[in-house]
Amino acid sequence: MALLKVISDRCTGCGLCVKECPYGAIEVVERVAVIKETCTDCGACIESCKFEALYIERRRPRQVCDPSQYQGVWVFIEHEEGRIAHVSLELLGKGGELAQALSAELCAMVLGNAIDPVVQEAFKFGAEKVYCVEDPMLEGYRTDPYVRAASHLVRTYKPEIILLGATTNGRDFAGALATELGTGLTADCTGLEIDPDRRLLIQTRPAFGGNIMATIICPDHRPQMATVRPKVMEMPEPSDSRQGTVIREGLPASEERMLTEILDFVPNAEEVNLADAQIIVSGGRGLGDPKNFELIRELAQVLGGAVGASRAAVDAGWISYPHQVGQTGRTVRPRVYFACGISGAIQHQAGMRTSDIIVAINKDPDAPIFDIATYGIVGDLFEIVPLLTEEFRKRLGR
Repeated sequence: MALLKVISDRCTGCGLCVKECPYGAIEVVERVAVIKETCTDCGACIESCKFEALYIERRRPRQVCDPSQYQGVWVFIEHEEGRIAHVSLELLGKGGELAQALSAELCAMVLGNAIDPVVQEAFKFGAEKVYCVEDPMLEGYRTDPYVRAASHLVRTYKPEIILLGATTNGRDFAGALATELGTGLTADCTGLEIDPDRRLLIQTRPAFGGNIMATIICPDHRPQMATVRPKVMEMPEPSDSRQGTVIREGLPASEERMLTEILDFVPNAEEVNLADAQIIVSGGRGLGDPKNFELIRELAQVLGGAVGASRAAVDAGWISYPHQVGQTGRTVRPRVYFACGISGAIQHQAGMRTSDIIVAINKDPDAPIFDIATYGIVGDLFEIVPLLTEEFRKRLGR
């Protein structure tokens, strides 16, 4: 049931709201606007009404929140076996820019066990202060203890903004934490800026299949939360001379109250590290058959790179999802990206266009991939890729 309501006494049936609605969810009946069940309560029609006859009914009162009580930009530092996820370090760089715009501190949030090396690494990449909870229950990621630890820190120290990586664990953690705190969360952001007058985080992300970019704000709740995919933001330069303040808190929970326990950890048998790869060779629909991915693997092996793929190749079952590059796959930023038989739809470009060098191989000279390619080769990939592989093998001695 739609929350969008019509004040019939004010409505004149002018039809402006009908034109403005992107879902066709409004019609005029007997000179009064009527809201259909397809309404998503997006609110696009409200500003178009000159007679202020439309409003969104709120089922729950707004959270009472004094934004002045919240200060600082926090970055959640995701780590596993002492290794920090690169996206967390990338977010320290972006978080520093946001903190500077707000004249606030850049802080890191570290949860885990035996985390001193992680804390020191956070300082190296720009954190001025680290809030941490260290406990054996936080040895491996579990939603429940992590949310309990983080929510305790947030409620105690009240950060203005929290940034998290859009990884498998990060997505799970961010959604659960935002729900626990009763605040908003924007997922998979590609842009983050500050409105200095209102101290609002301007969050930009693709919407409607990547056809438009949505700008999202969280004016009534704190903290403002966003997840960002790996390789979207630039990695800051580390400095061993940086130091900061460490604030430690205990975990306000016991193992008996946890909903889950870790029985064993089994690593993925198919290790695909596209996020950190410096060279990626990707194949698409132009390969025509799953067995032809062997051409892609050979070139990637000679170059010491990773194998990527377009969504079309993954959907066809030619290669597994961990190889997928694009809006619905991985965002990558290698030094060199080879796009072989990939047309370059906007969804694929969203995941790889920030590569330093893009080499496109396609027999269609009008393929969109050539619009962003550093080097474009128009021709048959079944001829060109083996020639490249052989030439690189000679030059690299492999």
